[in-house]
Amino acid sequence: MKRSVLLVGLFLLPALSRAQMPDTTGIYGERKDTLAASVFTAGGNSNFLSKGKDIRTEVISAAGLCKMACCNLAESFENSASVTVGYSDAVTGARQIRLLGQSGIYVQMLDENRPVMRGLAAPWGLNYVPSQWLESIQIAKGVTSVINGVESMTGQINMEHRKPTDEVPLYVQASVMNDTKSDLNIASAHQLDDMGKWSTIFLGHLSGNFMDMDHNKDGFLDDPRGYLTSLSNRWLYYDPSGLQVRFGIRGIKDNKIGGQLPTVENAWQTNIANNGLDGYVKVGVPLNEDNSCNMAAVIDFNYQDLASHFGKRPYKADQHSAFVNLLYQNQKLDAHHFTLGLSETFDFYRESLQSFSSSALSDLGAFAEYTFHSGDSFSAITSLRGDWFYGAGLRFSPRLTLKWTPVDQLVLRANGGRGLRYSTPLIDNIGVLSTNKTINGDYMEHPLEDAWTFGGNATWYLPFDKSQKTYLSLDYFGTRFVSQMLVDYTATDIYFYTLGQGGYSRTDNFQVDFATEPFRGFTVTITGRLTDARQSLDHQKDDIKPMTSRYKGVLNLQYATRLNKWIFDFTASVNGPCKVWDFMKDLDPMYADGYSPAYPLLYAQVTRRFKGFDIYLGGENLTGFTQPSPIINASTPWEQGFDASCIWGPLMGVRVYGGIRLTIWKTERI
Repeated sequence: MKRSVLLVGLFLLPALSRAQMPDTTGIYGERKDTLAASVFTAGGNSNFLSKGKDIRTEVISAAGLCKMACCNLAESFENSASVTVGYSDAVTGARQIRLLGQSGIYVQMLDENRPVMRGLAAPWGLNYVPSQWLESIQIAKGVTSVINGVESMTGQINMEHRKPTDEVPLYVQASVMNDTKSDLNIASAHQLDDMGKWSTIFLGHLSGNFMDMDHNKDGFLDDPRGYLTSLSNRWLYYDPSGLQVRFGIRGIKDNKIGGQLPTVENAWQTNIANNGLDGYVKVGVPLNEDNSCNMAAVIDFNYQDLASHFGKRPYKADQHSAFVNLLYQNQKLDAHHFTLGLSETFDFYRESLQSFSSSALSDLGAFAEYTFHSGDSFSAITSLRGDWFYGAGLRFSPRLTLKWTPVDQLVLRANGGRGLRYSTPLIDNIGVLSTNKTINGDYMEHPLEDAWTFGGNATWYLPFDKSQKTYLSLDYFGTRFVSQMLVDYTATDIYFYTLGQGGYSRTDNFQVDFATEPFRGFTVTITGRLTDARQSLDHQKDDIKPMTSRYKGVLNLQYATRLNKWIFDFTASVNGPCKVWDFMKDLDPMYADGYSPAYPLLYAQVTRRFKGFDIYLGGENLTGFTQPSPIINASTPWEQGFDASCIWGPLMGVRVYGGIRLTIWKTERI
């Protein structure tokens, strides 16, 4: 069976789309709401709001990806107040994000506009993308384009990888932390003919923890021990006629051991072996000389195999997924763009926990999108998508995006629409396995979740700064669920059930951003976010959504000397309290009022750049704050009340790291 999967994966090798060199294919060409990539130098603005995009989009550039240890995608969001990063539990190392007060499962993750990190790939997916493989990340809030489906309920996060056309035949990055966590990343791009038609890039990653660390002395590893290897090969064929073909393949092998220290008798441990293979092909075909009409196809295949044990509870699962997207775009008229398409998403899951279950989930969709641009002052994107969900029937998803620039210094945006996705309860809430509680309800079912999200943004670029690096931005976004899979905790049980009639699940999210460059080389960014999340649960006394941070504030200071020889970076954040599960109030006086405490985090890094290589030294969580007693009943892990999943704060204290980046350019760089 595995051999056949490998052959299918190699045959399908991945995803088709438009025909322009800077982007993935011409179909997305100059669309301003598309999360197209830009390449930034290490001295440029690291995090900023894009002025040109129709949707409110925060860009984390190449400089931002070098600001911290940033070993993987999860750590790349530490400077962002829009995205909150945490752990799903205290034993597996799985990371999770929140956007607009909702779990990261409601954020559509894209790899150069291909949907990724779905299903079994999601719990550890953020760990599997090395930040040094990327050129930039774009975070779009609210509902976005329907071209890639309607799973984007609260936003999209698009990753732009290093390109086969890079003038970098060799890039090496290596780092090590004081807790022995080590990372090695290699990227090597090659142009294979003088005409520049064929190019390829090889990407390699190796990381691991090699020592047992238990700083809080609770008998459990602070971070699981093990290793991760990942290899990727991406290809581009580009013909001067505009024909473009991109394809690639990636393999992942991840092995982790967490839980109690091996020296503990009858130790409660987690063993996780996660292997993955994915591939894609993208083809963009111009239909006329100026490429104003084109067609594209995207084919994507993913296979995941998970074998894991949580104490004496085994959980095994595998997933076969395929995504096909066929698109036609017409932009002959400068002000009017039309996109039509058909797509199919297929997922086949096999899961074994207390029983065995297999599920085939299918989504066949057709969509139309119309974009109107009136110069740079006004744009409107209207779209309608109809999807036939297996087991749920036909659903329509309308979406609207508006952007108005009444004067050059002011940009106003608004968007809203519907999002739909199949729930995968155990995978979406992998932390529930890190307990000895009884799991009840419909956790093997896959109901369709349904939500409406709406909001807007106003960005004012202060007139005294002609470079437009000084701005003030205000956001509001709200999400209202019509149908949702809920998770509810008590001291001994975990319940899964769907949002009942008369119940509600909603969030309101407010954010303010201010950025400036008071003098050359010195940038200041201040961000604050306030979230009001409400959810009606059967076993909680009020409707405040548990384990959701109330607010977050971030201050980032960066200074680069002339020619960027020295770069100094400092980030401070304050993370607001969250309501804990009701049963936790009686466990610790700290939770007497039902809330976790607010806590600060500090990060710092200094980089010295030389010709062809950089050396950097930094520290994370310099305040040393960690969540007290993150594991409930850690001394009795085999009893029913044991719970390692109620995480609201950092698990590791001060971490110091050092690293090097080596770049060999094809041509001499200035």
